[in-house]
Amino acid sequence: QVQLVESGGGLVQAGGSLRLSCAASGRTFSSYAMGWFRQAPGKEREFVARISWSGGSAAYADSVKGRFTISRDNAKNTVYLQMNSLKPEDTAVYYCAADSYSGRGYAYWGQGTQVTVSS
Repeated sequence: QVQLVESGGGLVQAGGSLRLSCAASGRTFSSYAMGWFRQAPGKEREFVARISWSGGSAAYADSVKGRFTISRDNAKNTVYLQMNSLKPEDTAVYYCAADSYSGRGYAYWGQGTQVTVSS
């Protein structure tokens, strides 16, 4: 079992930056790949970024590539999403999720944190 708690959301002007954090419980955090997803009002949840268990590889949605950076600190059981050059279209609830590589996909999800980017 993994419990995930996101933080760091808020209101920021376009062009600004935010860093989201996702703190995980449990001693097996370092065995999970971690992902960030987002859901804007009236839209389906979409993939944002993913990082491997070791942090050695990462993947991004085209819409955030070059602006967002995912990272993790396994000693702190935390995954981060650094968001730069924010745009109004980045406004959404951001969720972190854990994938145990079991074939079940992202089995654990946080409660989400709101990011609002004003124009």
